[in-house]
Amino acid sequence: MPILLVAILLFLLAPDSLFADSPRDGYSEKESREKLVASGAKVERLATGFGFLEGPIANDAGDIYFTDIPNNVIHIWTSDHRLETFREDSGGANGLAFLDPNTLVVCEGKNRRLTAITLDGDVTVLADEFEGKKLNSPNDLWIDPKGGIYFTDPRYGNRDDLELDGEYVFYLSPNREKLIIVVDDLIRPNGILGSPDGKTLYVADRSGNANYAYVINEDGTLSNKTFFSTEGSDGMTMDSEGNLYITSPHQEPYFRVSIYSPSGIKLEEIITPEKPGNVHFGGRDGKTLFIPARTSLYAIKMRVQGI
Repeated sequence: MPILLVAILLFLLAPDSLFADSPRDGYSEKESREKLVASGAKVERLATGFGFLEGPIANDAGDIYFTDIPNNVIHIWTSDHRLETFREDSGGANGLAFLDPNTLVVCEGKNRRLTAITLDGDVTVLADEFEGKKLNSPNDLWIDPKGGIYFTDPRYGNRDDLELDGEYVFYLSPNREKLIIVVDDLIRPNGILGSPDGKTLYVADRSGNANYAYVINEDGTLSNKTFFSTEGSDGMTMDSEGNLYITSPHQEPYFRVSIYSPSGIKLEEIITPEKPGNVHFGGRDGKTLFIPARTSLYAIKMRVQGI
């Protein structure tokens, strides 16, 4: 029997254990056994009829706050499955984050500013200009363990009124006295997320179709830019195992949320009926993944919790 044919037969008949440590279609054997989506779970539509959804964030009770950008509203999907309105005339609110249990930080894209809003409705402007020039349109944000705020400032649509000479990632110091540019070499920075230990920042270059990881320095500046994955996203979140959930920019009929391991290996995909804008964990047990997607809010049960 020819040597080549023997080799092929030996490969086909070899036990699976022989290849246990080899990647298969982007999965390791261990990763392919431990699915992140809960057994039997399906994507469920919770509410619809919106304009363009974005910016999900959970409070301590698991309620999800999210934004309807063109309709200028911040909504709440409560942990007991009710839709409520938190704020109208939101300034084109996009990304949201809780500074503390009583204070929501908002990227007001239309108003071109970053604000802090108490649950009673009091508004404080945190940043609306850089070196005397108006911000572009704050899009998404992450608050570090010190209380400093990283936010992306791209511009989509009409660009006639832009005053800055680029689209940047900014850092607002914890004492709110210093605003600096920390990323200046992306085409259109969008989704942003930091690790719980405050050491790594992930930034999506939506127009560059790539996501990058940076080392966070003691003074809030960034260093050691490294490529993390393709699929430059509108939004990101992380689970308790350190996996990164990325809203893919791909088009119909393959709308999806892609899940990557901490090392950048693609683990799973969650197919969605509409193009997802952002993702975040919530619910009473922290194991529901909420997916605002264009005109509807979706959710799916997961095996893991969010960070």
